[in-house]
Amino acid sequence: MTSQGASDNVDNASEEAPLWNYVTKLEKSGAKGGTWKFKFNICNEDRQGSYSRIRAHLLGIKNQGIAICKKATRSQKSDMQKLEDEFEKKKNESGSRALPLPCENNETNASKKRKSADSAIVRSFGVEVRNQLDQEIARMFYSGGVPFNLARNPHYHRSYQFAAENKIDGYVPPGYNKLRTTLLQKERNNVEILLVPFKSTWKERGVTIVSDGWSDPTRKPLINFIATSGSGPIFLKAVNCFGEVKDRFFISGLMKEVINEVGHQNVVQIITDNAANCKAAGEIIENALAVKHFIMNHNMRLAIFSKFSPLKLLAVADTRFASIIVMLKRLKLVKRGLEAMVITTFVKAKILSDDWWEQVSYIIDFTRPIYEMIRFCDTDKPCLHLVYEMWDSMIEKVKSEIYKKEKRPLIEVSSFYTVVHEILVDRWTKNNTPLHCLAHSLNPRFYSDEWLSEDSTRLGPHRDPDVSSERMKCFRRLFPSIDDHLKVMDEYALFSMRTGPFEDLTCISVMFTMEPKKWWANFGAQTPFLQTLAFKLLGQPSSSSCAERNWSTYSFIHSLRRNKLNPSRAQDLVFIHNNLRFLSRNSDQYEEAKTKMWDVGGDDFDSMEDMGYLEFASLSLDEPELENGLIDD
Repeated sequence: MTSQGASDNVDNASEEAPLWNYVTKLEKSGAKGGTWKFKFNICNEDRQGSYSRIRAHLLGIKNQGIAICKKATRSQKSDMQKLEDEFEKKKNESGSRALPLPCENNETNASKKRKSADSAIVRSFGVEVRNQLDQEIARMFYSGGVPFNLARNPHYHRSYQFAAENKIDGYVPPGYNKLRTTLLQKERNNVEILLVPFKSTWKERGVTIVSDGWSDPTRKPLINFIATSGSGPIFLKAVNCFGEVKDRFFISGLMKEVINEVGHQNVVQIITDNAANCKAAGEIIENALAVKHFIMNHNMRLAIFSKFSPLKLLAVADTRFASIIVMLKRLKLVKRGLEAMVITTFVKAKILSDDWWEQVSYIIDFTRPIYEMIRFCDTDKPCLHLVYEMWDSMIEKVKSEIYKKEKRPLIEVSSFYTVVHEILVDRWTKNNTPLHCLAHSLNPRFYSDEWLSEDSTRLGPHRDPDVSSERMKCFRRLFPSIDDHLKVMDEYALFSMRTGPFEDLTCISVMFTMEPKKWWANFGAQTPFLQTLAFKLLGQPSSSSCAERNWSTYSFIHSLRRNKLNPSRAQDLVFIHNNLRFLSRNSDQYEEAKTKMWDVGGDDFDSMEDMGYLEFASLSLDEPELENGLIDD
């Protein structure tokens, strides 16, 4: 099609538009295009322009270079809008028009027509309009202090795509009150509906209730409740405890309410996280903290240090687990920068002491197994069935590092290891529950020949006295009926001894390699009690980390610089904010390029590219996949 032909089609389409009937054409302006001099029949005003100006004047569309008709009644506008909508619908159904691309003649003609052809393409694709829209969106970010990270939000992309794909003339975005009232409640209801498929899995897979306490910026005490399973954490609610005595009776009452809401038959365990009352650190750690504080609290020293070290000193909140270990690991990584800084400024301190650095390395070495185990468990991922075995392995690794440093044979007694061992055992005694042992007992990997042969001291869960004792406690509690109790013990005997339905060669050969829940799905049908338990326990986390991350969400929304939100609206906003992210992480689009891991980075900073070291350090504790690039040596 030629450019002239395309232009004629455009003119013909405009000539057929219904609102021409509401004007009197006086004369055509120019030989080409759809510009006319005309008089409006309703207000008798003379104007000049194209059909778009007629639409804007009669339908009341602002910012189109023409005043709105003040004499058109509401009824007239409604009738005209219906006619226009019907016309647009018919035009869209008839197929999209061809773009006015330049015709291909000889080279001399092409060079003469290039400028006009380019202008036609620009008009056709609306480049100027797109650029103007980009600038308006950018101004919204700049003037409102909106984090640039929002540009990676899939809902941000979706909103503009929807507006572009649907003709919504005269659309006005929702205002202040609508956003915080009716739309907020509608979205809450929408999220509730979207969560139903995930909640429906709780009956078979089980769910963990996670609870944690916090105080908002106005010092009001809050307790939040999250339900987490293999799919991830779903925010349930936050309870305002202002004026309440937070004793065991009050807390247990809240727990019962949440359990009834979720369904007591679906709840596998409840995890709470109590704030630490006291902490202690050795002289070496105190020295390390002093060095870090000296640099970080003085701008000049920080500038000098930054000159000599490409890395940043790591500072983390004391409330986070293993904060001392994390800080020491980063301190060792920036050793060369510290030394160069000290030499340059002629300051003498422990930084130049080889003995001190050797002790720092020693602390990192023997605490690494402890840190790695806690780090592994401090996620929302299913790991309840791995905790018992990891704890045993961790103690052996700590012992190995201490004895290697002291150059002792393992049969000798180490006074330092004795102290460390007592601390670890005491902590395990306080935190170990019968559920850890039952979940450990249901993991087929720990009955495989491959796992047992890795260490001659290992015992299968059915031969470990401590594990067996705790497992029996669980069986008695979960199956109070004598018949059911005897049945589940018979099933466990078949499973642990690899007899009956479990003596199949394929069943035994994949015990070590197959994911535990898949193994039970394939081979556990003839032991229904055990299979049901396995589906529930093997998909549970062992940490309240999802609750800790949720408080950063609540703090963001309920901060002093935000809108004045009453507790009910704040809770709705947290519910929506948290669960929309949960739904996003469970969608296929979460790994797409433009919005990949869009919520990693939270709301307090723009992107991970220019993120400050404090923010990235805190983020790495919440997002395990980022830690390797930040801390590990």
